[in-house]
This record gives sequence, C-alpha cells and structure tokens, in this order.
Amino acid sequence: MSYITPLLTGLVEAVKKSASSLDRDFAELEQLQNSVRGNQNFVFNSYSRIVKNLKVELAKIRPDMPIFTPNDKVVGSSYFAVSPIEGLINFAHGNPDFAVSVALVEDNVPICAVVYNPARDETFFAEKGKGAFKEGYRNHERLRVSSAKDLDKALITGTVADKDNLADNIKLHSAIMTKTGNLRISGCIALDLAYLAGGKFDASVSLNNHLCSIMGGILLVKEAGGSIRAVKQKDNRIENLNEVFKKGDLIAVNFNLNQKIFEIFK
Repeated sequence: MSYITPLLTGLVEAVKKSASSLDRDFAELEQLQNSVRGNQNFVFNSYSRIVKNLKVELAKIRPDMPIFTPNDKVVGSSYFAVSPIEGLINFAHGNPDFAVSVALVEDNVPICAVVYNPARDETFFAEKGKGAFKEGYRNHERLRVSSAKDLDKALITGTVADKDNLADNIKLHSAIMTKTGNLRISGCIALDLAYLAGGKFDASVSLNNHLCSIMGGILLVKEAGGSIRAVKQKDNRIENLNEVFKKGDLIAVNFNLNQKIFEIFK
C-alpha cells in the first residue's frame, strides 16, 4: 500500500527481527519468578541481546545514523531514538505491557516510528505526513485519536518514570483524579501513546520521560490527529516539541479535550 514506504517497511522489519528473541524470553520469565537472581540475570541478558540486535539491523537502514537508548545522553539532531524494552519492569515480572520503540529522528523531528509489543503481537507504525496505523493480517488499521469530549468520562494514563520526582507525580495524578476519576498507570509510556493514537485512551500525562521512550509514540499520536505539548506549557494553542524533548514532561491528548486538560494544570 502507498502509505508504507520502503523506509517504513525496513524499520518495521528491523524491529520485528530484532525483537524475535523476546517472544521466547517472555515465555520463559514466568518460570523464573521464584529465582530473583536468576530472573535479574535473565532480564539483563534479554535486554542486552535486543540492544545488540537493534544496532545491527538499524545500521542496515542508516549506517551513518547514531543510535541512542534510555541509557544514553542524546546528542545531535538526527539519530535513532530506541527504547529496546520500554516497560522493562513489566517485562521482568511477566506482564505483557512492554514494547520495543524505535523512531528515526531528523533535524529534531521524528519522521518514522514503530512501536511493537511482542507479547500481543501488536505493531504500530507511522511516518510523518502519511498517517499512523496498526498492522493487520490483511489490511492495516488507520489509527485515530478518540473523539471524547467529557473530561469526567475520559480515560487518562500516566507513568512514574523517576522516583526522585515522586512528589510531583503524586501532585499531577491527584489533579487528574480530582477532575476525571479515571487514571491508569501501565508502566509503559510507548504503549500508552500507541493506544491513545488508536482511541483506547483519551489522554496521557507523564513527567521525566527519557526522549527515547516517547519519541516513537509522539509521532503515532500526531499522525493520528492528537496534540502533544509540555505539561507546564503556558499556551496550549501552539506546539513546542523541543520543550517536551528537553524535560520529558508530556501531555498527549485528543483535540476535544485539549483545553480541558490544559485547564487542570493551568
């Protein structure tokens, strides 16, 4: 189909090939729950293996492009933003809410992204200006953010990415709960944003995310018609992704709820 360019096709194939080992690893994790040391070693090896795989496969697409993970300091304006196992704690506990997230960034703008959940065999992908999609067996599903208008009925997700920022997270989540009463904390921001792009969630609000954890999901939300901005942004009529990238504080929301979510933190 016309919306799947060779670049996007190559990125999807690279992510899936790199993540093939996670299927086997995830299936074995349940048997390791009684051995804490064994579990830790197993998870470390799984993470190291997929990092290595991704570096090999992504180099085939853009050999000149640096690859950064959440363990790295991102430098430059063009690179691969990679979260090898986003939701690593979930993965380590046999929880299927984890994903491999990869985005190709050029001049500080994500142009191509894949978020893949091996546990559920869900593949979400997007390319700038071409829309966001979920892979299907015969036809791919076009992703669109929800049309929810009522804040008190909205389903909002959040994450706690940094224990050192716990007080701010509690304040943030309390403000959301006061206005909506529907807050979910999944532990995987990449999947939160992918599901938001598909209309399963209405908004996502979180602090201190690493750039590599959110870059792929940001493109999915934007290409699905959603809005991305910083939590403390003073004007919600403009988009300032550089502010989001700088601090990792993120509000992703559908158009109808944009102003209402903005008022919570105003």
